[in-house]
Amino acid sequence: MRKYFLFLALVASAACAQPALPARAAPGAPRLLIMISVDQFSADLFDEYRPHFTGGLARLARGTVFRNGYQSHAATETCPGHSTILTGDRPARTGIIANAWVDQTQTRSDKTVYCAEDERVPGSSSIAYTVSPMHLKVQTLGERMKAAWPGSRSVSIAGKDRAAVMMGGHTPDQRWYWDGKRFASDLRAPVPASVTRANSAVAALLAAPQAALEPPGLCTAKSQVVAIEGGGKPVGDGRFARAAGDAAGFRASPAFDGAVLALAAGLIQDMRLGNGSSPDLISIGLSATDYVGHTYGTGGQEMCLQLLSLDRDLGDFFALLDRSGIDYAVALTADHGGEDIPERLRLKGVAAVRVDPGLGAAQVGKSIAAKLKLSGPVLLGGFFGDIYFDRALKPADRTRASREALAIYAAHPQVAAVFTSDQLRRIAVPTTSPEGWTLAQRVRASFDPQRSGDLIVMLKPHVTPIPDTKFYVATHGSAWDYDRRVPILFWRQGTAAANRNDSAETVDIMPTLAAMVGLRIQPASIDGKCLSCTQGIACPRR
Repeated sequence: MRKYFLFLALVASAACAQPALPARAAPGAPRLLIMISVDQFSADLFDEYRPHFTGGLARLARGTVFRNGYQSHAATETCPGHSTILTGDRPARTGIIANAWVDQTQTRSDKTVYCAEDERVPGSSSIAYTVSPMHLKVQTLGERMKAAWPGSRSVSIAGKDRAAVMMGGHTPDQRWYWDGKRFASDLRAPVPASVTRANSAVAALLAAPQAALEPPGLCTAKSQVVAIEGGGKPVGDGRFARAAGDAAGFRASPAFDGAVLALAAGLIQDMRLGNGSSPDLISIGLSATDYVGHTYGTGGQEMCLQLLSLDRDLGDFFALLDRSGIDYAVALTADHGGEDIPERLRLKGVAAVRVDPGLGAAQVGKSIAAKLKLSGPVLLGGFFGDIYFDRALKPADRTRASREALAIYAAHPQVAAVFTSDQLRRIAVPTTSPEGWTLAQRVRASFDPQRSGDLIVMLKPHVTPIPDTKFYVATHGSAWDYDRRVPILFWRQGTAAANRNDSAETVDIMPTLAAMVGLRIQPASIDGKCLSCTQGIACPRR
C-alpha cells in the first residue's frame, strides 16, 4: 500500500501556480493549512497506539497534543462531527444534528433527509441523493479565507461525501469524495489531472485481488476470533485479503486511506497549493478507520493493522510535502470516537450489550398505536437519538401518544434519559469545559429546533444500537466519552512539543488555524476559542 501511495503521489504533474495577488496573510504564517480528520479515531485508540507510531502520527504527536479533545455534543456521528471541525460551531449552530433526520414536510415519499443532500432536486432521496452543502448553516474556514484573501484556495477531499462537504463548506475550489466506485465531485470545476490518474489507479487496484497483509507482532497479539450475536460473521483476526472487484472490502481496509492521501498529494502538486501569495487550505477526510471499526470493531487485529498502516501512509505524505519545500501546518482530529463490539468488551469485564430490538421507534410506535387505538406509525426514527411524532396525529392523540412514549422510554432498562424538544429549548448552551457537561447539556449542543426530534432518547453506556449484525457489528453515536473524546493535534516544522491534559473542543480548531494565518474571527460569532498555547501562535483577545 505504501508503494501505491508513493507511486500515485509522485507521478502527479506540476501545474502552473496561480497568479500572485496582493492580499497577504500575517508575516511568518504557513502557506498551506492541512486539516486531517480520521473518522472514528477515538482518543482511547490514540492513547493505546501512540507508543507504537513511527511515521506521520508520530510526527504529529511531537507537536501540540490535546489528548482530551472533545466532540462535545451528543450526536457523535460523521456529519455533525465534521461540521464542527472547520466552522468553530457545534451542531446546534451548524444545523447538522445527525447524518440524517426526518422532515415530514417533504412532498416525496422518503421523509428522511440526508445531511449532505439537496432534496429539492427531482429524484433525490436520502439513499440516492444529490450531494450539496445546503444544510450547513454556517461558514467554514475556507470560505472565510477566500473572503479575506481572493487568492486563497480551498480544497476538500474525503472518503465520504459528508466529510468533504462539511469541511469544505459552500465555496471550495475543488471537492472530491469516494462515491463507491470512483472519486466524484458535486462541483462544476475543471478536473485536475491528479483526479483522473487517481481514479485510473484505484480502478486497477480494485480489478486485482488483494493478498492478506502480514501483521507485525503487536497486531498478532490482538488476533482472537470473537463470535458475533445477531447473525454477523466472527471478527478479530482479519488481514484485509479481498477478491477482485470487492469495493466494500477496499473501503474497509488501509488501502482506502492510502488512496485518499495519494489524491490529496496529487491535488497539492497539480494546484501548487501553498505556493501563492495567499494561504491555502486543504481538508482531508480519512474514512477507513470508521469502516474498519464498524466492520470488525476497534479491539482486534484489524484495527491494529489499519492504524499502523495509516501512520506509515501519513509519514509518506508528509515526507512528500517536505521535499516540495512548502511551508505547511497540520491539524488532525476525529469526527467522533467509537466503542468496540460488546462481545469482546464482555471478555474484558465490561457489561456491554446490544440494543433491545423492541426499542426501535417503529416497534414502540406500534405498541402505542395498539394501546391507544391509533392509526399510522405514531413514531418515526431509530433506536436512539431523534424520535419524531407522526404529524398526522390529532393534537389530543399526540398528547396521549407523547405521554405513553415518555413512559415507555423512561422505564426501559437500556435508556439513560429521554428529553422533549420543549425541555431542550429551555436549556442554555453550555460554556464550561466539555468533560463536565451533564447529559442534557450534551444533547442541547446538538439540538436544532427546526430539525431535531420531538423526543431525544439517550441509551445507557455500553449499549450498542445494532441488533442485526449482518452488515455492521459496532458503531458510535452516543453521548458518552468513548464516542465524544478525540485527539486534537497541531504540528508545524520547528515548533516545540507540548503535551496537554486539559480539555479542548473540536470547535477550537478553526479559530486556532485562523490565528495561525492572521485571519481575524470575532469571538462571539462562533462557539470555539483560539488555543493560544498551540504552536506559539498569538490568539486575538476575546
